[in-house]
Amino acid sequence: MVELLSRCLSRMFHNIADSIEDAKEQLSALDGAIGDADHGVTMSIGFQAVKNELSKRNVDNVPPAKLMNDLAMTFLNSIGASTGPLYATGFLRAAQGLAGATRATPEVQAGLVKGITDGVRERGKGRRGDKTMLDAWIPAAEAAADAVRRSASAEEMWRDVLAAAEAGAASTCSMVAARGRAARLGERALGHLDPGAASAVVILKAMARTFCGDDASRKKTSDE
Repeated sequence: MVELLSRCLSRMFHNIADSIEDAKEQLSALDGAIGDADHGVTMSIGFQAVKNELSKRNVDNVPPAKLMNDLAMTFLNSIGASTGPLYATGFLRAAQGLAGATRATPEVQAGLVKGITDGVRERGKGRRGDKTMLDAWIPAAEAAADAVRRSASAEEMWRDVLAAAEAGAASTCSMVAARGRAARLGERALGHLDPGAASAVVILKAMARTFCGDDASRKKTSDE
């Protein structure tokens, strides 16, 4: 039996909320080096609010696009930091690609990554190289789109997505921030991993686990 897409999305947000909660202290510690030391706490508040909202719903009766829209507003209303509008806009954009979708095909999964990326980029007016979450999201979206063009399996697509996101996040260590509080540090931000990029990887790993289980984390071998 094919899992309903709304149920799959609910499971995805539960996984994200749990993963962010587990990484909360690490993310706030990263933020402490170049920001306000509250990124992990802020992200946890937002996704726990989403998780609590889901517990009140029978998601089987909610169309996927409406569910994403509703959860976007829940996230936005739960936190006042800049992360709230950024991810809320990302979820709203992702919802647009769910119109008429009933199954979590690789194309739909790639559309979720693209929609979140596009929304964050449009709301924040950022770009790759600014030392932000986009340094993980943009390469992730590009990897997902490339996998769809190659008709890759979902497992292969997510392995590529995670590899691209992790490399993108790691690259922020060598960047001077162009946006956010870290921008005020100038070259003092060099050598520090951007917490927004780090939390983006956490989110993407939770998404991958939702759609592919542990297969998405398995490294490619030379004969794959």
